[in-house]
Amino acid sequence: MRILITGGTVLSSTGAVQADVLVDGETIAALSAPGISWDADKVIDATGKYVLPGGIDAHTHMEMPFGGTHSNDTFETGTTAAAWGGTTTIIDFAVQAKGTTLQSTLDKWHSKADGNCAIDYGFHMIVSDVNETSLKEMQTCVDQGVNSFKMFMAYPGVFYATDGEILRAMQKAADIGGLIMMHAENGIAIDELVAQALQEGRTDPVQHGLTRPSALEGEATSRAITLAKVTGSPLYIVHLSAAEALNAVAAARNTGQNVFAETCPQYLYLSIEDLAKPDFEGSKYVASPPLRPKEHQASLWNGLRTNDLSVVSTDHCPFCFNEQKELGRGDFSKIPNGIPGVEHRMDLLHQGVVAGEISLARWVEITSTTPARMFGLYPRKGTISPGSDADIVVYDPQATQTLSVETHHMNVDYSAYEGMQITGKVDTVLSRGRVVVEGNAFHGSAGHGQFLSRELCQYLN
Repeated sequence: MRILITGGTVLSSTGAVQADVLVDGETIAALSAPGISWDADKVIDATGKYVLPGGIDAHTHMEMPFGGTHSNDTFETGTTAAAWGGTTTIIDFAVQAKGTTLQSTLDKWHSKADGNCAIDYGFHMIVSDVNETSLKEMQTCVDQGVNSFKMFMAYPGVFYATDGEILRAMQKAADIGGLIMMHAENGIAIDELVAQALQEGRTDPVQHGLTRPSALEGEATSRAITLAKVTGSPLYIVHLSAAEALNAVAAARNTGQNVFAETCPQYLYLSIEDLAKPDFEGSKYVASPPLRPKEHQASLWNGLRTNDLSVVSTDHCPFCFNEQKELGRGDFSKIPNGIPGVEHRMDLLHQGVVAGEISLARWVEITSTTPARMFGLYPRKGTISPGSDADIVVYDPQATQTLSVETHHMNVDYSAYEGMQITGKVDTVLSRGRVVVEGNAFHGSAGHGQFLSRELCQYLN
């Protein structure tokens, strides 16, 4: 099927141009000056709208086990919600349980996702059990297109890795071209602060934030950067939330070290004040790292402008308020960690354009082009160029919407952004040339999405 998108402003990470886009089958066939006649089976009028590459959310957790429950979006519901919001690719995390192999973990996540995704998808591997077998299996994962490995300096007894284990994994990553992704919080110190709070009867959700201070994120980030420097491994800090951690990343990047970082919309728009909401409402905002005092937000926006923060992902990990978040009533440490957001990332970042925090080009860069390059998908993804996959979003910058649980498509019973007014809205979404969202209706289906075997990080080549 040939589709012509006419009259729109085509956005890229380098700017904007008036152009028509011709899609032939699953790929982009041509960009042309407006008004050139093309034979097409379908014409999409994008007059007054932006035409941009589909979003890539490089940090999601569909069907993720956590604390006796699991995140509530399946790969089908989560990727459908992503498509509604203009995201056409996700990279999810395969979670190694201690005592299991990386290969069995990868097989398990394929069984969850394959045939069930509405958009294209890839995997990162969580390495929670560092031993000779898992270190060898890192190469096996790379051979299967999974070349980024997440480790945790938090969650002792579950995911936590010692500095020595991190060092060994980084040495292996440096050898095979892999990318180490780090959850950087000092979990040993945090667990002590949590125990003290509970002993003193401080059990409300806000304690989640107070017992995970930003200084301990900064310390862990600095330590991870040092270990990466010693081993020669590249490092990607996930869900960076605080000025101290950002300062450490910026200092390392200024010396030329291969250190990268992402932040998430919740750290740009929400704060510890949300965690402190009464009547256990604060539990809806429990994630790790926690929401910070509002003064950190300006630092994060500045980090996006300077490229010390290279990517915005969601860390989408939805747990329902009823039955799931409520597991932590009377003990904040038992509240499942996660905030839903895969559907709203593109809109929330466009709000940053509206507010003058970032440019249109930077909006495309941090939501699509840089994730594509960071995780070995460019130029198949992340750009509107001949030969690239026809993952395209037609976006109406003048439309308005109100974010709400009543209208979102994520499989969760609350919205972290309930009542927020947004300027800008997805109009039409193509995934590999197939119209999946149009006319305020979903036209996609489970099984359309394909697994993406990724190349190595393209900032290291």
